[in-house]
Amino acid sequence: MLILAIDTALDHCAAGVLNTDSAEMIAHETLLMKRGHAEALMPLLARVMQQSGIGFADLDRIAVTTGPGSFTGLRVGLSAARGIALAAHKPVVGVTTLSAYAAPVVSEDHNHPVISAIDARHDHLYYQVVSGSGEELAAPQVASIDDVLAAARFGAPHLVGNAAAILAERWPHEDAAPVAVDTQPGPDIAWVAWLGAAADPAHAPARPFYLRAPDVKPPAGAMLNPVQTAVS
Repeated sequence: MLILAIDTALDHCAAGVLNTDSAEMIAHETLLMKRGHAEALMPLLARVMQQSGIGFADLDRIAVTTGPGSFTGLRVGLSAARGIALAAHKPVVGVTTLSAYAAPVVSEDHNHPVISAIDARHDHLYYQVVSGSGEELAAPQVASIDDVLAAARFGAPHLVGNAAAILAERWPHEDAAPVAVDTQPGPDIAWVAWLGAAADPAHAPARPFYLRAPDVKPPAGAMLNPVQTAVS
């Protein structure tokens, strides 16, 4: 399959094309940014698709991160993915940022639990805990950092996510220390693509995955910028 992956949920804007038959990312690009995803995404997608050498009509599926993350960023990525899917008549699937953070660790480490942690501000985190083999130990949720630290009961963890360092700094000294701390502004776009390839479109909707209401809501009657894309 040829999978176009899109991620604008957190502090980067990323896209890539995965060829599952050859197991390689044939094109990808990531731009670090806290704002400006709406302006950056469509030019980035154009560059990635040109680099891949294929057209949107050649894709088999579009994968997009659904959150948790920035309300505005999520909407940008989801709007683009839906627009491309509609115009190209392709399925679109959603991938959570928490699972995308954990995926590369689970693929290599079967001995330690993995805690995906995303900064939710105000001393809170979005988090999820899975075993080294990917079994869910704590469902995705938002909680205070002190409450998240209760996950120490699962054993010495591998911490991943943009709040991994925040969690590591507060880790209880009396508990087994984290075996690794990987602080990343966003998940690896290759793993968004791989999770998208494995997802069942019937059970992985491309809609926002909110663990709490957004801090800022758009004004009543305001419309999101429509996605305009030419599909070859």
